[in-house]
Amino acid sequence: MIEQQNDSPSTRFRRAGNGDEAAVRAIDGSFTTNTIFEVSGDEDGFRLREIPVSPPINKVFPADAEEDDEDDDPVRFVCVDSAGAVCGFIDLEHESWNGRMTISDVEISPEQRGRGIGRVLVNLAIGHARELRARTLWLEVTNINAPAINAYRRLGFTLCGLDTSLYRGTASEGETALFMSRDLT
Repeated sequence: MIEQQNDSPSTRFRRAGNGDEAAVRAIDGSFTTNTIFEVSGDEDGFRLREIPVSPPINKVFPADAEEDDEDDDPVRFVCVDSAGAVCGFIDLEHESWNGRMTISDVEISPEQRGRGIGRVLVNLAIGHARELRARTLWLEVTNINAPAINAYRRLGFTLCGLDTSLYRGTASEGETALFMSRDLT
């Protein structure tokens, strides 16, 4: 077990094992938000503005299809509660050619949110990335996930780009992909 400080002392963190896959898939990654980030642009760039939405948006993500990773082996850290159940995870992929560690997914069980678990998982990602001499920690998040965007900002991530077409033809059609990064050097 990896000992890390969070607001829930009954949780522990460790590298995921083969027996964790079903528990990870069972985590409810949905969210509800009263605000979104509106993206506007012109010939000089773009701007984000947090705006209220009514009624609140409840986003439920579709099940992930199996992916064939061509880069280095992905890494997963999990959070385990006092009963031994996986209640959160973070997936990482290292791109050695450019020194970037990508957070490809992070989810916390709804009943465990707000207890510092996400912060610890990101700190584990930072530590792992630094061990591999990665220069940047990078992620993609939808503009309607204001709770995650605000959390990432508190953790030192800044906006580094966007894609208005990434979700075209998917259940997330009409949303904008925001790319955020944190320098590790």
